[in-house]
Amino acid sequence: MNRKQFIGTMAMFALALALAHTAEFDQTHAAFNALLKKHVRDGWVDYAALKADPKPLNAYLDSLAALSEKDFNRWPEKERFAFLINLYNAATLKLIVDHYPVKSIKDIGGFLSSPWKQEVVRVFGKVTTLGEVEHGIIRARYHDARAHFALVCAAKGCTPLRAEAYVAARLDEQLDDQGRIFFGQAQKNRVDAGARTVYLSPIFKWFSEDFEKKSGSVLKFAEAFLPVKDRQALATGGFKIKYTDYDWSLNDQARK
Repeated sequence: MNRKQFIGTMAMFALALALAHTAEFDQTHAAFNALLKKHVRDGWVDYAALKADPKPLNAYLDSLAALSEKDFNRWPEKERFAFLINLYNAATLKLIVDHYPVKSIKDIGGFLSSPWKQEVVRVFGKVTTLGEVEHGIIRARYHDARAHFALVCAAKGCTPLRAEAYVAARLDEQLDDQGRIFFGQAQKNRVDAGARTVYLSPIFKWFSEDFEKKSGSVLKFAEAFLPVKDRQALATGGFKIKYTDYDWSLNDQARK
C-alpha cells in the first residue's frame, strides 16, 4: 500500500468511527419520551413521582452529558435543535425535582443566584446554566422564535410541557402544534375583536425581537397560530396589544 492509499484508508476509517460514534446516540430520545408520557398530563407534571423515582431522568441526562460537542456539531441542524430543547426541559425538570416541594421555580436560589443562573446543566464536557442554553446557544444559533413555545420553565404561565420528546423528523410539526396549543389558552393569548385588542403572554414582550425578526412584528407572527376568525379580524387593522399576567406558580399536578 502506497502513502496515498494509506492516507485514504485512514481517512475512511476515521469517518466510519465518527459515524458509528454519532449513531450511538438515540435520536428518538426514547427514554425522555417514555418519561414524559408517564409523568406529564396536559402540561401538568407529576413532580412527586419524578422525585420518588429519579433514575430514569438522571440516566437520560447522563446520556446527553456524554455527547461531545464535536459529535454534536456533525449532526443536521434539526437534530441539534431537538437535542437542545430536550436538554433544557429535562434539566429544568431535574432542577425542580432536586428542590421539590417548591411552589415556584423562582423560589430556587436567590437574587444573585436565580434558577437560570445556576450551573446545573451538564453538556459538552462542562457544566453551564439554563440561561446559557436558552440565550447563549438556542436563541443565538438557531434563530427560530418557535423555541419559546417548546422551552418550558416549569411555570403555569409558560407554554405547556409537551408529553413527548422533540425529534428532528417531526420538529416543525411539533413546534407549530405547540404554537397552536399556546394560542388556544385564552387566559394567556386571545383576540377581543370588539375591543380591538390582542391579549398576549408577556413572552411576546420579553422576546419581541425574536418574533419581529421572523415576521416583522409580533402580531404578524401570532397570526399564523390563530384561528381563522381571529386572523380575519386582525386583517382589518387597528388592533393594539395588551399583555396578560404571567403565572410563575409551579406546573405541578398536585397543585392543578
